[in-house]
Amino acid sequence: MSSVLLDALAGVLSPVSILLVLVGTAGGIIVGALPGLTATMAIALLVPFTFGMSPVHGLVLLGAIYTSAIYGGSFSAILINTPGTPSAIATTFDGYPMARRGEAYRAIVTATIASVVGGLIGVAFLIFLSPPLARASLRFGPPEYFWLAMFGLTIIAAVSPRSTLKGLIGGGIGLLISTVGISPIDGATRYNFGTLSLQSGISLIPALIGFFCIPEVLRMVEESQHSGEMIPYKRQRRMVKRVLQQLVRRPWLMIRSSVIGTLVGIIPGAGGNIAGLVSYNEAVRASRDKASFGQGAVEGVAASEAANNASVAGALIPMLTLGVPGAPPAAVLFGALLLQGMRPGAELFTTYAPVTYAFLFSLVLANLAMLPLGLLLGKGVARLMQKVKVQTMAPVIIFLSMVGSYSIYNNLGDVYTMVATGIVAHVLRKAGFQPGPIVLGLILGPIAEQGLLQSLLLGRARGSMLMVFFARPISVVLIVLTVVSILAPILVQIRDRRALRQGPSSGGTE
Repeated sequence: MSSVLLDALAGVLSPVSILLVLVGTAGGIIVGALPGLTATMAIALLVPFTFGMSPVHGLVLLGAIYTSAIYGGSFSAILINTPGTPSAIATTFDGYPMARRGEAYRAIVTATIASVVGGLIGVAFLIFLSPPLARASLRFGPPEYFWLAMFGLTIIAAVSPRSTLKGLIGGGIGLLISTVGISPIDGATRYNFGTLSLQSGISLIPALIGFFCIPEVLRMVEESQHSGEMIPYKRQRRMVKRVLQQLVRRPWLMIRSSVIGTLVGIIPGAGGNIAGLVSYNEAVRASRDKASFGQGAVEGVAASEAANNASVAGALIPMLTLGVPGAPPAAVLFGALLLQGMRPGAELFTTYAPVTYAFLFSLVLANLAMLPLGLLLGKGVARLMQKVKVQTMAPVIIFLSMVGSYSIYNNLGDVYTMVATGIVAHVLRKAGFQPGPIVLGLILGPIAEQGLLQSLLLGRARGSMLMVFFARPISVVLIVLTVVSILAPILVQIRDRRALRQGPSSGGTE
């Protein structure tokens, strides 16, 4: 094991890897800061261009972009009250009020330090939790993988922000799309409509680019006006030291927020936005000065940023160990692993251990690099936010989407797939369906189908379907979790509706 770790350290400390970490971190900060560009979009666009790189270099670059883009969203959240990424929603609550009263640089420094601390704690969980979970995955058979996929789909739908039903339907749409092509068991060709390019199924990377990039570009064009006024900020001497001292006096705030972010990130589909909101809520509940939150409290910015950056590593835990991405960017990284011939699970920590650990160690470097790069690039990023217009970004993103889709297999059909899935995703978004559950359904579909069909064959051979599906210990646990994840949001909605109905009536009697 020690030789594997030494090989991983040698790989990540090579000049090329360090350069890629620095470039990826700087690029991710810029991407996250520009409203409309997201970490998912950036990774989806770059995955095809990493195809020609070594696995270590490709994953190092994508990991650095993922980590720093989540942090970069704090710039626009603080300066223009517009989250650069969805993860920075809670940062606007106190970041923008701080900026309006002339403390923009203090808010940026707070977000930077909290992001670094949260990211490092999350990576520590990732490094120590992933190997035992990967070893536990060796006990999974076809029934367990089927129920794992079902659990992933239901919990993704459950955390859909607007509608549990639409989240479930979105996951079902993804499952249907995943059935296009040759069946994994009997080799039958399905739903290709006589088109040869669809015989092998919907290509994952073009579909990811289509679902995540095209709707975002169209949304950027429709909502080209910023929601807030740009507030300039100036560097202040010794501000880093002052903010650091203030946060050190509240160690439990940082630890609690980072742990919350990691745990929420592990839940498939939850993401940094939910992690930031949950952590912010807990910070308010634990504070003695609750009235200061929403008025420019440093603790509010720190809680949000520590949690959403810790959720990055949290989202990678189920992806690397079980093949269930915890967030949309992790889903795109899943596609990058498949593109390099690496399948999540125990194999990553045995056969591909040097590559995997090099990727994990690179996340530590990326988080450390955010501190100097974030503070040094801050002023330039703020100016870039003012100068770069949607009219420039939109055609560039469309062009990169087409080039990236074509470049993997030099297949024009993949470009058509990207455009078609992008249009479908835009229409579905108008109807209230988010791309996250659909894409996760597309990824988990083959796992669910193969597990189901193999379990049916096992059941026929043993003469009992019930014993195969419902009598294995791990399957029982996953079934219980699946049922709970479906019923919990429904019960919460029923409770909220009753509270709303009782509120006006009780108010009238008083």
